[in-house]
Amino acid sequence: MKKVVVNSVLFFCLFCFISVVYAGKSLDLKEIVSGRFRPEQISDIVPTGDGNYYTRMNAEGTQIVKYSFKTGEQVEVIFDTQQAKGCPFNTFDGYTFSPDNTKILIRTETAKIYRHSYAAVYYMYTIRRNLVESLSNGGAQQAPVFSPDGNMVAFVRNNNIFLVKMLFNNSESQVTEDGKPNEILNGVPDWVYEEEFDISRALEFSPDSKMLAYIRFDESEVPSFSLQLFAGQSGTYTYKYPKAGETASKVSVHTFDIKTTVTHKMDLPLEADGYIPRIRFTQDAEKLAIMTLNRHQNRFDMYYANPRSTVCKLILRDEDPYYISSHVFDTIKFYPKNFSFLSEKGGYAHLYWYTINGVLVKQVTSGDFEVDSFLGWDAESDTFYYESNEESPLHNAIYKINKKGKKTKLSKMKGTNTALFSANMKYYVNTYSTMQTPPVVTLNNNEGKVLKTLVDNSKLKQLLAEYDLPTREFFTFTTSQGTELNGWMMKPADFNTSTKYPVLMYQYSGPESQQVVDRWETAESGGNIGWETYMTSKGYIIVCVDGRGTGGRGVEFAKCTYLNLGMKEAQDQVETARYMGEQMYVDKSRIGIWGWSFGGYIAIMSMSKDVPVFKAGAAVAPITDWRYYDKIYTERFMRMPKENTEGYEAASAFTCIKNLKGKLLLIHGTADDNVHFQNTIEYSGQLVQADKQFDMQVYNNSNHSIYGGNTRLHLFTRLTDFFLENL
Repeated sequence: MKKVVVNSVLFFCLFCFISVVYAGKSLDLKEIVSGRFRPEQISDIVPTGDGNYYTRMNAEGTQIVKYSFKTGEQVEVIFDTQQAKGCPFNTFDGYTFSPDNTKILIRTETAKIYRHSYAAVYYMYTIRRNLVESLSNGGAQQAPVFSPDGNMVAFVRNNNIFLVKMLFNNSESQVTEDGKPNEILNGVPDWVYEEEFDISRALEFSPDSKMLAYIRFDESEVPSFSLQLFAGQSGTYTYKYPKAGETASKVSVHTFDIKTTVTHKMDLPLEADGYIPRIRFTQDAEKLAIMTLNRHQNRFDMYYANPRSTVCKLILRDEDPYYISSHVFDTIKFYPKNFSFLSEKGGYAHLYWYTINGVLVKQVTSGDFEVDSFLGWDAESDTFYYESNEESPLHNAIYKINKKGKKTKLSKMKGTNTALFSANMKYYVNTYSTMQTPPVVTLNNNEGKVLKTLVDNSKLKQLLAEYDLPTREFFTFTTSQGTELNGWMMKPADFNTSTKYPVLMYQYSGPESQQVVDRWETAESGGNIGWETYMTSKGYIIVCVDGRGTGGRGVEFAKCTYLNLGMKEAQDQVETARYMGEQMYVDKSRIGIWGWSFGGYIAIMSMSKDVPVFKAGAAVAPITDWRYYDKIYTERFMRMPKENTEGYEAASAFTCIKNLKGKLLLIHGTADDNVHFQNTIEYSGQLVQADKQFDMQVYNNSNHSIYGGNTRLHLFTRLTDFFLENL
């Protein structure tokens, strides 16, 4: 008996010793925010026009290096700030090759404007002469674009278009004269177009380099919005921001004849309140493709305009009982005799192939899955390449289909795969990751064979091995309404089934978005090594569920929230909380929720359901009433307030404020140009009148992303302290 006791004691001591020796490090919030755990990625690959090479900017921002697609090996240094003649800068921010690969437009002194747009000082580098020259001496430029012959660059300055001709000693001429802040924009979009249509340039050369086409935005009648600024001497920043039900910019398409300097307005049959999200020349200089949407965004039309006669002809129409998803615009690729198009007309996003004149040739893909991206067509073999989630809404793979309809899966690893193809479709760069595997970037041929591994993130894996980290695991459950939902869960590294844990739910829930996918997330919130990961070290189980209205599962699942935002999304988060509360390892009295932007809105709505299930919640930069948000996004899903009064009322966080239960933390930046601070201020006022106590954190002069200096660390420390105290 004594021997058994002694052996047991010795074993226990040895176990404790081993546990201490091999216990991993604990995550530190400062390390997470500092970016120490961000994976290495390659996002700056620029394929050359011949299809055989690609270029990259070196890490120091001093060189442009050329690599072989066939081997992945460095071929030459094309540009070096230390070697180029007349180079006035030591580093640069980006670059663009001329179509003939004889010149490079070098970007420096980049100043961000909105989400996608920026102004910068550009320089022209002529490769043969090894010479750097200023593009323009008149001030910073915006949205520059080369002519196809490589002899001209058009750009925008102060809302007007300018043209530089390199064959005429870089002579500069002004194309438009009427540009004016907060009134007229030429060649660049207004705020709401940029934000909701993902466009930063509305300026295109014809393929013969004889014409310049552009969109003109007249926002003179669009309501203004002013952001109060407080740094140093206080002031305001005023810009045009059309809210739901209000007037948007009047848009028109114009062409400029470079030889005659005559400008033409296209005779486009666009409704007064319609949209022009894209213009793009086909490979025929007489066919300018103009893509339009009606105000309800449920009808997409593509016209061909003759840039000289101005006559427009309808080529393609696609209609949807709900709305046209905005990602379809960039899946249209023009070839000499055909173009591609992505439509959801069959209930899922699929690829269609048309003649150049708009006659349907065939539906390329079909089935109960979504095509995420059309990667290109190889004319030589008549083969289509695309990304889709055919295996599962959680996974993404690269496929090709030949002219006989034979489908081949190119990506070998199950997880999330994205691809960038060479111009001749012979090679591609594949980025692969899973919830457990940081990005692996490989160079492949078009049969899927790996030619070289460019990035494997082995150093990050070694670093992460030093820490006690949770693993993410997928799960599914069925709601009381019979809907199966996908989710992921992170449990504390020392998880014990006999312990009752609090649960913190993270979600975004926005239309057609996805958070529950098998990929490595890099964000500080929702990321694999993000704030939520840190919270598992504090004893919380983290849960994320994609409810109804999210993407990857077809039209009926994604668009079932149409005209009623906030209802089903919040109900599904409540159902998630109830499901988690039934688990033996969960303390159902300690379930919390948080989110950012749309996710912040759903956090509030979920806490305001009739049956309280959340002890605490946090909403960062939330929309609180859809009448305060921009018209393109809001009307896409809700139509105009006067058309859907009941829907707007039900979707307002003000309407259900009396039902709010649990501790609430509101966070917002005062200079948020996207979701205005007004949302939080108005809602907080309503909370006061409803006698609801709450916490609030305001970030001076911060935009929607709330970052800069110590801001992010402060924000996540604030969230940590709030949930530790209240959950």
